[in-house]
Amino acid sequence: MKILVVEDEKKVASFIKKGLEEELYSVDVVSNGKEGLETVLVNEYDLIISDVMMPVMNGIEFVKEIRKNEITTPVLLLTVKDSTKDKVEGLDQGADDYLTKPFAFEELTARVRSLLRRKESQKNNILTAADLNMDLLAHKVTRSGSEIILTPREYSILEYLLRNKNKIVSRTKLVEHVYDFHFDSGTNVIDVYINKLRSKINLPDKKAIIHTTRGVGYSIRD
Repeated sequence: MKILVVEDEKKVASFIKKGLEEELYSVDVVSNGKEGLETVLVNEYDLIISDVMMPVMNGIEFVKEIRKNEITTPVLLLTVKDSTKDKVEGLDQGADDYLTKPFAFEELTARVRSLLRRKESQKNNILTAADLNMDLLAHKVTRSGSEIILTPREYSILEYLLRNKNKIVSRTKLVEHVYDFHFDSGTNVIDVYINKLRSKINLPDKKAIIHTTRGVGYSIRD
């Protein structure tokens, strides 16, 4: 799952990013609503977490603009304001939930899981390929019933490949999905992670699931 955090306070943004990445989410961060709007117009996210009080374009204006552009990604607003009027204004503009600062990180992750479950309610929460299963809600991967322990990056790459099963995914697409938009796509870090995934998933006594199309990209096939 890929999340965009729109937050002008660097310490808060860093805290949220680090915590969510430890929960196996892929996270991008921008510092105001204008940057957020520019980002969501060219990148796809599963969830947006946005502060309300920001320079250039505040969170409520940001939500209003993305809804105008028919972007339906769930939005969780963060604010120091806790009046009913402020909450109603944000929700009326298209926000899906509200969390008042300061907040416990456990509550933030609970809200994130709730919004993602709502988003996924019409989809299958189990991604499969042959005897490989990924439970998106439990963040658990198994093959033939045996759990496979993955790092956050490995999990994100595997999830993206599973969501695009039977399609060839380029290295650039994987970089864009797993890392933020400032990452150097010219490095071979994706190849390193693919090799690590293969060592955990393409077991000697099992059918290979992760495949390479030389010069094009990677794919997962049944």
